[in-house]
Amino acid sequence: MISQGAHGETPSAGGVSWTIPGRWQVGAERPMRVATYNVPAPGGEGTGAECAVFHFGEGQGGDVASNIDRWVGQFENPSEPVQSTMESNGLKITTVATTGTFLAPAGPMMQSQGKLENYSLLGAIVEAPGGSVFFKLTGPAEAVRNASGEFDAVLRSLK
Repeated sequence: MISQGAHGETPSAGGVSWTIPGRWQVGAERPMRVATYNVPAPGGEGTGAECAVFHFGEGQGGDVASNIDRWVGQFENPSEPVQSTMESNGLKITTVATTGTFLAPAGPMMQSQGKLENYSLLGAIVEAPGGSVFFKLTGPAEAVRNASGEFDAVLRSLK
């Protein structure tokens, strides 16, 4: 079962579920995504962040290192990526963070939609029973920094 958590449902994919932070809003359905969450900007002013969740099935979606390299590669002049691992309720999670000029990839060929300066990424790859689940929070650096505690709470809520 895959659910983004609309209308009181618990969001889930790959055999795991998570809790959505109270101020995050379920976004419109998008191709290839399990869920999209819109994260308001600090103080509600300016551009907020977006958390995209992906799951491609067991054995699909590539390995951890390849995904982290691809995510960091979506930035021009990225800061040195900070990578770590953690465990939540028995699930291994690899995280990465970077900041730079985001090339805003979209579309079937993931072509750049323009350069967005001073953007950040918080990413997490969850080794779930039904295949990896990918969480990718991107947005203006301040909005991502403001949402980092909530992102961590999502990861700690995984079960």
